[in-house]
Amino acid sequence: MRQIFIDTETTGLEPKLGHRVIEIAAVEMLSRRFTGRRFHRYLNPERESEEGALQVHGLTTEFLQDKPKFRDIVHELLEFLEGAELIMHNAAFDVAFLDHEFGLAELQPLKEYCHSVTDTLKMAKELHPGKRNNLDVLCERYEVDNSRRTLHGALLDAELLAEVYLAMTRGQDSLLMELEAPSALEIAANLRDLQLTVLPASAEELEAHAQQLEMIERESKGKCMWKQLEITS
Repeated sequence: MRQIFIDTETTGLEPKLGHRVIEIAAVEMLSRRFTGRRFHRYLNPERESEEGALQVHGLTTEFLQDKPKFRDIVHELLEFLEGAELIMHNAAFDVAFLDHEFGLAELQPLKEYCHSVTDTLKMAKELHPGKRNNLDVLCERYEVDNSRRTLHGALLDAELLAEVYLAMTRGQDSLLMELEAPSALEIAANLRDLQLTVLPASAEELEAHAQQLEMIERESKGKCMWKQLEITS
């Protein structure tokens, strides 16, 4: 299963009030390994950002005015996402904005193009009930380096989210290893079929062994275990 970690930046908090996506990033992972494939675009939202949102992401109207519109990149985005499990932090927020943008482009909702959507915020709340679980807190909790995160940015946040997700689900690796490990019966069956070659000690080796035991016997004042075993046998 392809997994794609997605983050967006927006002009505000509510798509129903006409707020738009201004940045989107998606990072691909396959079998819990980064593939190096990623999708990242800045977008012209055709409106101003709210002051609170601008303080979070720092993407000004001047910077965004020559960037493509969402409808110009949507088919390229869907080609990248199609059929994958999408992983987001506070997925309801990102999905609401993406569904709004798809609607403006006369397309179906996001769920029609992907395998499933996983919310890491929900996962974190189940793992750490009653605690703060924003991305910065999770980076600190799982020792993911977020020192570059001075402002919110979709690409960096998607990459950090992927690292946090790997840390949160690390136990799955152990489970997979246990499932793949041979059972004791399988090991025993393999040993029965194993043909061992026995090489007897030479006369010189036997003599050297006897001398070593005599030395141990003297040093331990008669407490050499191997000598005692020879007597009892």
